[in-house]
Amino acid sequence: MERIGIVGGGVGGLTAAIALRQAGHEVVVFEQAARFGRVGADINLTPNAVRALDGIGVGTALREHGARPVARVSRTYDTGEETSRLPMSDEAEAKYGAPQLTLHRADLLVALEAALPADCVRLGRRVASLEEVREGVRVLFEDGSAEEVSALVGADGIHSAVRTALFGEETPRFTGVVAYRAVVPRAGLDLPGLDQFTKWWGPNPSSQIVTFPISAGRDVFIFATTPQESWREESWTLPGSVEELRAAYADYHPEARALLGACDSVLKTALYERDPLPSWSRGRVTLLGDACHPMLPFMAQGAGQAVEDAIVLARCLSGREDVPAALRRYEALRQERTARIQIGSRGNNWLRAGGNGDWVYGYDAWAVPLEGVPLGEPETELPHGAAADVA
Repeated sequence: MERIGIVGGGVGGLTAAIALRQAGHEVVVFEQAARFGRVGADINLTPNAVRALDGIGVGTALREHGARPVARVSRTYDTGEETSRLPMSDEAEAKYGAPQLTLHRADLLVALEAALPADCVRLGRRVASLEEVREGVRVLFEDGSAEEVSALVGADGIHSAVRTALFGEETPRFTGVVAYRAVVPRAGLDLPGLDQFTKWWGPNPSSQIVTFPISAGRDVFIFATTPQESWREESWTLPGSVEELRAAYADYHPEARALLGACDSVLKTALYERDPLPSWSRGRVTLLGDACHPMLPFMAQGAGQAVEDAIVLARCLSGREDVPAALRRYEALRQERTARIQIGSRGNNWLRAGGNGDWVYGYDAWAVPLEGVPLGEPETELPHGAAADVA
């Protein structure tokens, strides 16, 4: 049994904590927030993610709160022409072993938190630096405290302090695209297709509107992107203007515009990206989710890939290899798939006019073979400077 530290109490970090505990490890999660809150809005869990979460025992709770879109549909922004339809719900469950579930992100986090003992998560712990120690890693925090673990997982998002400690400072790129997010009560909406995931493909790859049910079908979530030359705000997410939202999509089909017309408030978010990392691990430290492969939302796989990472990582750390070798195996198993999805999300053309979703939705993190992948050369030491401030 190893004592494993996880930096970040989001979807990927909590999933990894549950899976690693079920594999017999002692786990502690270091979360910088002082408390958990009902943050975020939507989360789209495609069958590959739901099947992975079923394996750690949280699927029942997710089904209680989530909606099950009946199909994934593509439509042309102005004519409304349907260009592809992929059946979901019961058909997806029969084909992939799990349905698509769309729900509030907070409902997923609550389900994950409930599967962990309270003393597993340490709140208010912002990482300041890392130090290599004999057979482990020493994590120092801004409050002056420190913890030693046998392995450390950086699941701390696109601004990952752990990634900075391993590979140096790097700034994500603004994509030139902003996103609007809004939630509209379904009651009173007289529109077709509210029980499905619909993507309205715009006149260019940066313009789209995506809608789907959440909160067990009581609400409709709206996610819309549009080009913008720059982002000068300090925060990535700000209250947006409903009037600006409606003006940006004035050329869209009346059904799409009717949903925007029902919005009474909206958040506006800048979309940033990074290139795939050539390496995720050093010695007994590795990365997971957005910390190593942040993705644009156009394939709806950001959370799903973090969940897959967590399951494969736990499986690798349940073997007979030493910790550094197990982390290299995890990295080797996950890099090609996540890079392909990361780049595909950037291109924003997946399933526009049909195609096969099996390679994404049919992946089973619990069954993927752990053998047969070449492992990278070991890098057994933290890089020079990892003990400097990284927050």
